[in-house]
Amino acid sequence: MAKISNENVSGAEPRAKTYAFRYSEGVPVRDPFILRVGGTYYLYEGLHPEGVLCYTSADLEEWYGPVTVFRTPDKFHGVKNFFWAPEVHFYRGKFYLFTSVFSSKTGHRSISVYRAESPLGPFEDIADGCVGMPQWDCIDGTLFVDEKGQPWMVFVHEWVSMPDGNGAMCAAKLSDDLSRFASEPVTLFYADEQPSARTGVTDGPFLYKTEGGKLLMIWSNYGKEDYFIAKAVSDSGELFGPWRQEGLLYERGRDGRGDGGHGMLFYTKEGQLTLAFHSPNDHPNERLVLWPLSEHADTLIRKK
Repeated sequence: MAKISNENVSGAEPRAKTYAFRYSEGVPVRDPFILRVGGTYYLYEGLHPEGVLCYTSADLEEWYGPVTVFRTPDKFHGVKNFFWAPEVHFYRGKFYLFTSVFSSKTGHRSISVYRAESPLGPFEDIADGCVGMPQWDCIDGTLFVDEKGQPWMVFVHEWVSMPDGNGAMCAAKLSDDLSRFASEPVTLFYADEQPSARTGVTDGPFLYKTEGGKLLMIWSNYGKEDYFIAKAVSDSGELFGPWRQEGLLYERGRDGRGDGGHGMLFYTKEGQLTLAFHSPNDHPNERLVLWPLSEHADTLIRKK
């Protein structure tokens, strides 16, 4: 089983040609998601009136673009400029875009799924609107494929639709084409199980399998020093845990930075496991942050 989704995506795609940003000077993006395909890195960005944008890089320093990989249709089912937390996963030969939207069909936040032949799109809607529970606010969907090859969506049951304001992390089986839930969702854990948490927020899940067989999840909440990235672990190595909360992977003050979060993991061309997140958590001042990580004693730590 791969340690993360998108661990081994082969192939080469052309880079967008227009220079945009230099990492060392700051890349403005919120909820960053980086997919590596062969020798090219793809950075996806939401919260844009046109739809979902993508920047490309050969070295994680110079970024080119943007390319609009999903353009909002005229009869879009949601609010036109309300895309956020886009993720692109490679699954069975296709590229799948998960992004959170506000659905006019349900009146709730939900997750849309789109498919393309290329990481640069164009992505087409395959979910007939949204995937999720229509009576819930569901956001931040990520893909997890278990050891039997079953795809799951791990996602946030947003605190705004919870009666006690305490958000949850949930999971549901996906159909083989990732277009719909194939099971009822199951709750993995709640926001207030993290000792550092001061709110009911459960943002940005992303999963990682350790050498020892444990399953880790990074996710974000707010604490004494505002937005942070927390770690949870399933000692059984199974998606349904039981889950226990570990310490924080990132919090305000690291590297002299402000608060930040909504992280994800990817491998560089050199094989370095890397955490991507935004800091500070202050729109529109967010910037991309890349941290090298290492695995130690079945957990993830900042590489020295």
